[in-house]
Amino acid sequence: MVRDIIKMSKKELNRIEVIHKVLDKRIKQKAAAELLNLCIRQVGRIVKRVNEQGDASIVHGNRGKESNRKLSEKFKENVLKTVKKKYPDFGPTFAAEKLEEIDKKKVSKETLRHWMIEEHIWTPRKLKDKGKVHLWRERKECFGEMVLSDGSIHDWLEGRGPKMVLMAYIDDATGKPFGRFYPAEDATAAMDSFKGYIKKYGIPESIYFDRNSIYKTTRAPNLDEELKGERPKTQFEKVLAILDVKPIHAYSAPAKGRIERLFKTFQDRLIKEMRLADIRSMDDANKFLLTYLPKYISRFSVPAKNPKTLHRKISEKLDLNWVFAFRDERTISNDFSVRWNNRFFLLTNPSLSLKKGRILVVENLKGQIRICYKDRILDFKEITESTLEHIRKTIKLMKITAKKSKSKKPYKPAENHPWRTQNSALFSR
Repeated sequence: MVRDIIKMSKKELNRIEVIHKVLDKRIKQKAAAELLNLCIRQVGRIVKRVNEQGDASIVHGNRGKESNRKLSEKFKENVLKTVKKKYPDFGPTFAAEKLEEIDKKKVSKETLRHWMIEEHIWTPRKLKDKGKVHLWRERKECFGEMVLSDGSIHDWLEGRGPKMVLMAYIDDATGKPFGRFYPAEDATAAMDSFKGYIKKYGIPESIYFDRNSIYKTTRAPNLDEELKGERPKTQFEKVLAILDVKPIHAYSAPAKGRIERLFKTFQDRLIKEMRLADIRSMDDANKFLLTYLPKYISRFSVPAKNPKTLHRKISEKLDLNWVFAFRDERTISNDFSVRWNNRFFLLTNPSLSLKKGRILVVENLKGQIRICYKDRILDFKEITESTLEHIRKTIKLMKITAKKSKSKKPYKPAENHPWRTQNSALFSR
């Protein structure tokens, strides 16, 4: 005797049990509708179908059949061939986008995901990150409340051009990024990139970065800092103090996970986008970012919980060319010269009160220099070390000459001086 085996889901087994109760007149169709969360008319149709066709009719009629919308094997082979040739290291979502955009082959990302897994072209993240545990930090509520920043040194052009560092910023509340490429991760790159950020969005309340020497110094405070009760600041922190932006230093990479994940995404998507656009230089890469980032923002950014923006407008009193600059105090020498980064400057209209005075030397990102004394900009000219030595020798010589000219001559009494008359024997011939 051959038994028919009917494969049913748990939901279908529960449904057939309730339908049999209706057929056995143990419950009414209204009660069955409440138990199955269906309308009475639908329950009536199911009862009629089971009564006429048996229990197998409870199973959906399309089960085991191929979908009418199933893509052909030829199309599947064509798509996978294109993926292996042009997008072997792309993820399914990104590959599906480029297949439709460039190759005019439309396939859903989920279908492509299954195909790529079957062909071992792509491995799901859950298998890559098996065993890892992540504790997600809740986003800030307002746009501009906190911005995360970092630099990523990477072969962004895949050997087609120089190695570069991407100085990037991402708003914690919305995920809106900003970035620019530089030759190296240094204070100049940090200042210039942050200057670009605030020109675009405004001045944020706080900025979150790591403990790199650009952002955090380990030196001991000098005498002036001790007297003022201040901790030592890096050049970048001095800029943040002028802009009234709160610096927050992370103690680990996972603490600033949002910017780290942004780099992970960019090292996947951005690199491949630049490969397809045949970008070969840093200037071209920065131009490419101008069009790429708005597209990225429109697709991946999220609305902030609170619509209020905390970015502040740039005050007209702030001259960003001199805000984003290197600054430090120096002492004026006796010859009215100042030394800064192995360069020598001579004050052109000095006063005696400036001798040994403390002044502020400021050098902006363009290499322009200002020397300030009590909110007053001093006039100066740059000189060479040999010229300075010549000036110092001249001053020294002038001092010696002046000293000699002022030295007293031996006193000679007059002819009629009493000393001569009283001691005439000494002068007799």
